[in-house]
This record gives sequence, structure tokens and C-alpha cells, in this order.
Amino acid sequence: MGYKVVVAGATGNVGREMLNILAEREFPVDEIAALASRKSLGTEVSFGDKTLKTKDLDTFDFTGWDMALFAVGSEATKQYAPKAAAAGCVVIDNSSLYRYDPAVPLIVPEVNADAIMGYSKKNIIANPNCSTAQMVVALKPLHDRAKIRRVVVSTYQSVSGAGKEGMDELWEQTKAVYNPVHEVPPKKFSKQIAFNVIPHIDVFLDDGYTKEEWKMVAETKKILDPSIKVTATCVRVPVFVGHSEAINIEFEEPLDWQEAQDILREAPGIMLIDKREPGGYVTPIESVGEYATYVSRVRQDPTVDNGLVLWCVSDNLRKGAALNAVQIAETLGNRVLKKG
Repeated sequence: MGYKVVVAGATGNVGREMLNILAEREFPVDEIAALASRKSLGTEVSFGDKTLKTKDLDTFDFTGWDMALFAVGSEATKQYAPKAAAAGCVVIDNSSLYRYDPAVPLIVPEVNADAIMGYSKKNIIANPNCSTAQMVVALKPLHDRAKIRRVVVSTYQSVSGAGKEGMDELWEQTKAVYNPVHEVPPKKFSKQIAFNVIPHIDVFLDDGYTKEEWKMVAETKKILDPSIKVTATCVRVPVFVGHSEAINIEFEEPLDWQEAQDILREAPGIMLIDKREPGGYVTPIESVGEYATYVSRVRQDPTVDNGLVLWCVSDNLRKGAALNAVQIAETLGNRVLKKG
């Protein structure tokens, strides 16, 4: 016996990935519904070897459905997630709306799966920000061994994190570089993204950080450990898919790079590829379509006591969004609903 599963936002990048990953991982589905806004009503999406026609999110009755994976943004989630939850359908939400709600668990299954039991307070589970998800997967096994005191992270985030509009803008601006007759001014981003990097993701806050940077701080504390100090600089780069991060970690106890490699090699969700030679590391293009969070370039940080530096790469549409949501669904099924 399987589950009755809803994917809301099924025509978007993340929604389509959710359907792909549910099929790839052979999630026990008895019935599946693909929902979209009225303007996308009837659009066909793939689920394994099946083709689904989208249904109207606005009029859908969630009664009798087990779980709903939401990829519709905060505004629509605010309207529809409480309806689904009230109907007894557990919502797994990819937006930022519920991430900081103390009554809603924020889950990365490799890191804090036990926290999923808190779902019953609101019948909602939050999926973290894409840049946070891959980082905490890499940090968790090291934190268990030597307790992390402080993290300094610089991200190199692909345009797919800004949705289809971001990907289209990079593509059109790149073509325009070679055909200057057709100028493509920035719309989705604050400056030209083609052949450029932009140290600005989301809105600016009063302290000079951006909201994306604040998210990484707040979410790492909620998921991993509130005592960890985190500072982030988040940068948009002209890459279509795949987020990269350079992470400096200060521990409370000594941890050498060889032992760190051994720990990471055995950790769930991580693929260590770390040869100290040209090409002996992973770049974002190699992470596309993969499940793993890749770690490379593990080395000592000589500027602080008990410091390490590493490079972390993942497909942001997968581990940063759709894959993590499906893994939450799997955890919910295995630990709570127990049908499959």
C-alpha cells in the first residue's frame, strides 16, 4: 500500500524535479496529483513513464491525500498550505514561509531527521534554503566529531536558484554578448549576470547583509546547532545549475584534514572527491542531475586554531530543493505514516 501524493507547483523547475525524483526513487505512490495555478491548468508534466495533466490548485480538495509537496512560493503557500494541513494532508513546503516558525520543523534528513516528529503541531514541514541544505550536510558529521564553533561561507549560486526567469536572463544576455545589436538589460537580477558575478541575492537588510545570507545563518542554527556562529557572503554566478560554497570552519577541538576526509567519505549524502591535482575536485556542472553533496579541497586553515577549509557543490534543484523534499517525504513515510 502506497501514498496519495500531491505536487503543487508541478510546472515549475522545482515541481518538475520533485515529480522526476519521486519516480526515480520509486517512492510508493498509489495516486498522484500535479497542481498548478489556473494559468497553467491542463499543462502536461511527466511522472516516470506517465503523463499527468495539471489540476487547479485553487479548487483542489486535499481531503484524503497523505502528503503534499509544495513548490509554489511563499504567497501561494500562505494561502493553500493551511487548507491542505487542515484537511489532514501533511505539507512539505519548499518556500521560506515556515522555515523560521518554531512550531514547524526545518528538516534535512541526513542532519536532523528526528525533528520531523514536530510536524504534528501544524501538519507542516519546512524545506531549507538551497544554499543551507548542502552546507549542513557537509558540516553535520564534522560537528559530531569536533563541535563547530564558527563558520565563514562564501557561496557561488547558480541562476536556477532565481527560477526560470533567471535562467532565461543568463541565456539571453550571453547570446547578446556575441550579438550586440540585441541588448538584454537586467530584469531578474540587479546587474548583468552574463560574464559577471553579483554579490547580492534577495533583499538587503539594515545590517548590510542580504536576506539570503541571513537565511543561511538562521537555518544553520535551527537545523544543526544554535550555538554555531555563522557569517555568509552569497554571490550569484553565471552558472545555470549547481551551487558551490567555500566554507571555513573553526572547531572547538583539533581535527586534521586526513581525519576529516575519512569522516566525510563515510557520511550519508556526501561524495568526497578530493585529489590534490588538477581536476581532482568537483565543479557545479558535474553535480547536475546527481543526488550527492560533493566535497573537495579539504585542508587545514592555518589562520585559526582548529580550522579547516573545504569546497562544497550540489545540484540546487535537487538537494537544495526537490530531492530534500522527497527525502523528507520518505522520512515521514518511514517514521510516521508507515504505509509503503
